[in-house]
Amino acid sequence: MTQHQNETVASATVDHEGHDIAFGGLLASVADCFARSETRETFARMTRGMLMELEDVNCWSLAEAIEERGPHRLHHLLSRAVWDEGAVLERTAAWAACLLDDGDGILIADETGDAKSSTDAVAAARQYSGSVGGVALCQVAVHLTFATTAGHCLIDRRLYFTREWAGDEERRELAGVPDELCFATKPQLAVDMLRAAGRQGISASFFLGDEVYGGREVRTACRELGLGYVVGVRSNHQVTTPAVKLSVAQAAARLPKRAWRRMATGAGQKGVRDYDWAMIEVTADDTPDGHDRDAGTSVLLVRRHRYTHTVSYYRCFAPGR
Repeated sequence: MTQHQNETVASATVDHEGHDIAFGGLLASVADCFARSETRETFARMTRGMLMELEDVNCWSLAEAIEERGPHRLHHLLSRAVWDEGAVLERTAAWAACLLDDGDGILIADETGDAKSSTDAVAAARQYSGSVGGVALCQVAVHLTFATTAGHCLIDRRLYFTREWAGDEERRELAGVPDELCFATKPQLAVDMLRAAGRQGISASFFLGDEVYGGREVRTACRELGLGYVVGVRSNHQVTTPAVKLSVAQAAARLPKRAWRRMATGAGQKGVRDYDWAMIEVTADDTPDGHDRDAGTSVLLVRRHRYTHTVSYYRCFAPGR
């Protein structure tokens, strides 16, 4: 089981009394993904171990938690056993999303890095990752999260290949990278996962992402899929207001004092976080072909820190009239 699949199962919130019933439903849904019953049983035991609150999660600690004699069966499951990992991931994601679905779910894209010691690891390269604290030798993957008031779970992931790594045929062959895995930007990976979620029948109302995912490609895909969105954009991002086309920073600078409203954003480690907010109507620039340009509300949302006055910008769209 991959780390992502483990997190998908472990992060789903379920009622304690219905835990075994729900977990049994998951195992039944993926039963035919395993070539042997022994592999299926090891998968079930390992997954139960992943649901335990362990300080350190690896094959040794899991083996001890599930009372295995050693980690050998778990190693075999992860490295040599025959099972359809892709199908297990898709069905686990659909199961978790159904469990959490409150009719108003959101999809969130973000990337994370995993530090590596060598470029021999698939897609490992010197690149930026906030989770490793800057530019470092690491793997970077884009993840898609499904979130509701009931909880959240990771439902998909895509490994990011730099152009250099993706174009190195010798390295690809040595690492056993399939031909269909090639260079794609992080926004393109996010769009791919959004479309996959739609095909799986995972229903959501909005998509959220930071500045990486604020480009027109992602926003247009959201509208094609019937999703609203709230995405970060850079200060030089251009918008068209009813009066003029200008950067979001210029638009925010023209706001009168009465346009700002102080609102709580949520609770942080130091208590409730309050920001000043303002909203500016903008013209949509991401209407898909064949769609009504006026079918929805497009705005620029501006957030200002009440002490430092640091400003952040978010492009937003809500479907409907």
